[in-house]
Amino acid sequence: MNSRKKPSQLENSISYQKKKAFFDNLVTVYGRNACSEVLNNPEHKVYRLHLADSNRDSAIIEKLINLATRRNIEICYHSRAQLAHISRNSKQDQGVACDIDCPGYRHYSDVIEHLPMHPKLRLIALEGVTNPQNLGMIIRSVAASSAHALLLPSKGSAEISPLVIKASAGAVFKSDILRCKELESALLAFRKRGFKIAVLDAGAKCSISAFAPEVPVIYVLGNENQGVSSSINDLADYRLSIPMQRGIESLNVAVTAALVAFMAS
Repeated sequence: MNSRKKPSQLENSISYQKKKAFFDNLVTVYGRNACSEVLNNPEHKVYRLHLADSNRDSAIIEKLINLATRRNIEICYHSRAQLAHISRNSKQDQGVACDIDCPGYRHYSDVIEHLPMHPKLRLIALEGVTNPQNLGMIIRSVAASSAHALLLPSKGSAEISPLVIKASAGAVFKSDILRCKELESALLAFRKRGFKIAVLDAGAKCSISAFAPEVPVIYVLGNENQGVSSSINDLADYRLSIPMQRGIESLNVAVTAALVAFMAS
């Protein structure tokens, strides 16, 4: 007689949630050179190497296999269509992708209740930043500053891609990046938690250099062409500007983010 108990629905639910959380924290990199760089760097915790079974034998494919084998990384082979589904970029993946465990890449709902709500807590949020190079440089600036994290919506923003990783000079893997689907709902959740919302607006009368709040603040930046949307503007507790000289109207969003990240720290 088998006396082993079957897992309860609760146990199955917890197990599923843990697995989902783990896979949600993975960043998938694609392309042969990008994956080679990742596999060559022992600081990156690579979970799996994915290869299309249609790849022809070549020196770079052999190198990837050897690197993964040496590090005891699982190698998975897929049809070309399956590999494209994993990379989400069939035109540029070159039949190669790898999953990297990125512990700082989490959904905001997993951490919002555990944030240290001290008066100098600062977050940077982005809306409509679609250029991968800008996003990578922003991630690097935020990681280098004392800002707590970057809040990044999936809707209307660039994805974490090899171009973003390259532009960040690897800072993606050292950063706290909080994911959300839509920025507006995430900002409302942070406001409920006790944050104030500060929107960067070129026409605002208050300069960021003169702004010295004693409450947790999220600074919201839009792209340099359209700025922040009206729905996000309506949520603003503060509107701040960066003083400009010589008739210059705006800065690149990556430059703005760097200024905000360090001035607001």
